[in-house]
Order: sequence, then C-alpha cells, then structure tokens
Amino acid sequence: MTENLEAPPMKRSANDFIFGKVLGEGSFSTVFLAKDVHTSKEFAIKVCQKRHIIREKKQDYVKREKETLLVLSKNVKESAPYFVRLYCTFQDPESLYFVLTYAKKGDLLGYLNKVGSFEDHCSKFYGAEIVQALEHLHCLGIVHRDLKPENILLSESMHIVITDFGSAKILNCVEMDEKNKENSEDAGELKRKSSFVGTAQYVSPEILNRTRTTPSCDLWALGCIIYQMVAGLPPFRGHSDYAIFQKIMKLEYEYPDGFPDDARDIVTQLLVLEPSERLGAKDIGSYTSVKSHPFFSGLDFEELHKVKPPEICPHLVRTESSSSFEIPSDAQPGLGANELSRALGLPLAPSRKSSTVTRSKLSIADLDETEREKMLEGQKENKFNQFVENNVILKQGFIDKRVGLFSRRRMLLLTTGPHLYYVDSGNMVLKGEIPWSLDLKTEAKNFKTFFVYTPNRTYYLEDPTGFALEWCKAIDDVRNFYFRSNAEG
Repeated sequence: MTENLEAPPMKRSANDFIFGKVLGEGSFSTVFLAKDVHTSKEFAIKVCQKRHIIREKKQDYVKREKETLLVLSKNVKESAPYFVRLYCTFQDPESLYFVLTYAKKGDLLGYLNKVGSFEDHCSKFYGAEIVQALEHLHCLGIVHRDLKPENILLSESMHIVITDFGSAKILNCVEMDEKNKENSEDAGELKRKSSFVGTAQYVSPEILNRTRTTPSCDLWALGCIIYQMVAGLPPFRGHSDYAIFQKIMKLEYEYPDGFPDDARDIVTQLLVLEPSERLGAKDIGSYTSVKSHPFFSGLDFEELHKVKPPEICPHLVRTESSSSFEIPSDAQPGLGANELSRALGLPLAPSRKSSTVTRSKLSIADLDETEREKMLEGQKENKFNQFVENNVILKQGFIDKRVGLFSRRRMLLLTTGPHLYYVDSGNMVLKGEIPWSLDLKTEAKNFKTFFVYTPNRTYYLEDPTGFALEWCKAIDDVRNFYFRSNAEG
C-alpha cells in the first residue's frame, strides 16, 4: 500500500499547484484536490484561513495537527502506513497551507452510508487495520481522541488512511504537573465536540468526565467503529448530543439480532467504562490481547498492507423471518400456473381478490390522462395519498427498510413522477424518498429481499409477503419509462 509519492520541495507557494474540486470543508479550513505543476502528483491541500482560525480560537488545534503530522511523517512504519503524510507547509498573508496525502476513495463513513453494514470478513479486515494503526500511533505517544469513520479515509487501493489530528494529544510532550491544564483542554474539547453532529457518538466516558486522556479513549472508539461496521449504526444513538452522552455514561446500548458472537465479545471488552479495563489497555508496546481475539483469527497484522482488501458490498442479513415464507390465505393447493407464479414472485393472473396494499399497474405506458384522473380520484380514500404530491400510486406495500442489522417497517409508495416514497405508517410521517436516476438499479436477492442501488447508496428492502421480484419489475418499468424515454428523446 505504501505510496511512491515524492515530497515536493519545501519552499512552495499556491502558484506551484493547480487547485481542483473541494474535498471537504470545516469552520476555518477547506480541503482541495490539487496537482503539483512540476510533478503532476495529486495531493489534498488543506487551506486554513488565518482570520477564521483567530475568530474560532483554533490556534492550538492547528498547531497540534501540524506537530502530530510531523511526528507521523518522520516515523513511518512499513507495516502500519495508515496515516496521511504531511509533505510540506507554506503560507501567505491570508492562509496556511498543509500539503497532504490524497485518499482517492473517500472515507469509511461514506461506504457505511452506501451499503448499510459490512460483511463479516470486511469488518474484520478494516478493524484489524485500525488496530495496527492505533498500535503504531500509541507507541509514538500520540492519542487521536477523535477517531470515527469520517476520519478514516481510503486510499486508491482501499487501505485505510487516518486523518484529522487537530484533537490529538502527544502524551510525551505533556508534563505531569500540567494535569489541570490538560483537564481544561479536555473540557474545551467537549464543548467543541458537542457542537458537531456525529462526533458525540464516539466520545469515551473519560472525555465526558474531563479526566486525564490516555490511549484507551481510542480503544473505546475502536469498539464503536467495529460495532458500526457490523451492525450499520453506532452503538450510542439519540436525538441530541446530550441524550447520546447520557447513554455513553450509563453504557446503555444493545446488540441487534444477527450480531456475530466474536464481534459481540470484542466490542463488549472494548466498551468498558473504566479506561484501564478495556481490552488492550494493559498491553505494553503491542496490542497483543486485541490482535489475538477470535474476532481477528486468521489475519496477519504485519502483512495487511500488502493484502488486497475485501470488496465492500451490502451485508445480506440472515434472519429467522427470511426462512419462514408467509403463505397467503387465498393460496390454492397444487402447482399450477398461478401457484408457480406466486412461489416465484411473478405477476399473477387476475384473481378473485385484489389487495390495495400490493396492487400495481401492469404498465405505466398505458396510463393516459383519462386513466390518470380516474386513479387520482380513486386514491383519495387511500390514507397515504397525502404523501404523494398528486402523483398516481402505481404500487404500494409494507416493506422492512434495513440499515445494517436494524430494520424499520415502512409503507413504500411507487408513483408517477417518478417517486419512491417511504412512510412511517405508525406515526404517519414521510421519512424520505429513494432518489431516481438513469443509474438506479434493482436486484432481487431472494423472494423477500431486494436491493435498490443508487449512485450514493444501496437501499436494503424486504417484502414480508415475498414479492421482491414484483417490486423490482415495477421499479424497473418506471425507470425505463421515464429515463430511457428521455435519453432517447
């Protein structure tokens, strides 16, 4: 995985780079993709506005990040090349510039948002790379203190690249008699963290208690990240940072059905309120106790950077319900044409009963203005009509919308427009829409489970009645009608 990038000459200016797209933005900085005009190498350049640094009182933040990056860049370990490199810095009257490694594949959070949760072997691989990275980081006396999926980037070869060291602490530079000052810094950091959505979910109890920072706070974050890779959501969730903090302090979290035993055991040993009792906290020099845990069995930590990472794809959840097919009450014995079609999830011939919950129109192309007005008039009695913005409901039905191992029952509404609305029927609240494009694709995994792929996310859906194929066909027909027609036009 080691990048063969040559560091640019130390004396540089903004004129030595061609600045491209924005990769990220913060309260006082913007990260750009940039190309060195002399070598054509690509870098991520963090541009920090001096007046914003002063206004936000982030002088210490910027100083800490530079110091940490310099330590890491001077102490590269072959078996742990999992950190952004600082190639050079320069400034002008308005800004400070940090020339950093460009991680081409985005961040871990983006992939979690896209696929929900990782397959077991994928969670183990990336968990192991994080452990190997933390071992090296902590041996250098550095504690990250803000480790989270958003700060774990992915290189072109899909290995991790840890970034954002503004909250880091170099322990061997802190004198013991400065403990009060350190606690004050932690209190300030807590206030800072409380103002950013998401960070609160990975904060350790000792940071909330404003007690002395140790490497163990990163082990807590490791536990949270492993949980999220396996389950799809972080262990501590709430409607506000305060609610999340309360759950952290009470160690209030639970494991969803389907959470593997080995993963449950390592997470339980990492999410311990007392920092010194966490798995790995008593190890010296190497995280032997963490690496030897059964969760990581079969992995050679020293060779991970040479191994091709497993492909990140949606984790197909195995649940008890997926093996217990619900036979409709009007099903007939035998295996005639209708019975075979029902078993395979194919459209049935007209039957004596027509369910409004799963009804669908055979072809959207047949929907002329007269038929449209007729259907709009007829669906006024449908309690979900209020959510579809005067569009014709082509198909509707209850589905289980999954995020990793967690699921929520939703009413899915396929309409003209096109739209795919999903509604919380218990509270009668529109929860969102699946975005349409020519690139939208569907895939039926079995009779009940189907995926809807969009450019930025994979929607994992389950039809409890077993007609996943019908949903895929209906969605594909609507996509083809709207987008292929437009493309041909």
